[in-house]
Amino acid sequence: MGQIDQLFWGSVVLGICAIIHVGMLTFCIRVLDRLGALLKRRHRSLRVLVFVNTAFGVIVLSHTIQVWFWAWMLVRMEALNYWFDALYFALVTYTTVGYGDIVLPIDYRVFGAFAGVTGILCFGISTAFLVALIGRLMPRSLMGARD
Repeated sequence: MGQIDQLFWGSVVLGICAIIHVGMLTFCIRVLDRLGALLKRRHRSLRVLVFVNTAFGVIVLSHTIQVWFWAWMLVRMEALNYWFDALYFALVTYTTVGYGDIVLPIDYRVFGAFAGVTGILCFGISTAFLVALIGRLMPRSLMGARD
């Protein structure tokens, strides 16, 4: 695969992952909205526990789907021959751990690097989402607000 092809397909897969991630967060907002209505009369601590754990679960699921998608693309493009190797490579690249014990053939290295870019961007969005959620759930008394 040439450099232009790697840039193109890396961008396409990154874009699909961004759509998956934003879609999952949008779904999460809907679920949290419904949970809010169901738990309106429950203790605040229970609501916080349910909201944060639900958001965390959806975020982990979203990242997992994306790693599997990257692995599938690596196998489909014949960059790696074995599912386990592709899944492992996708996971360590997406999380930017990058052990380097599995290396893509030179014709796929730029494409593979896009998995790391995808992970950085999606983890950033996930962090912002959780910070915003926890900020909204935080009691005003803990945030230094005065009555």
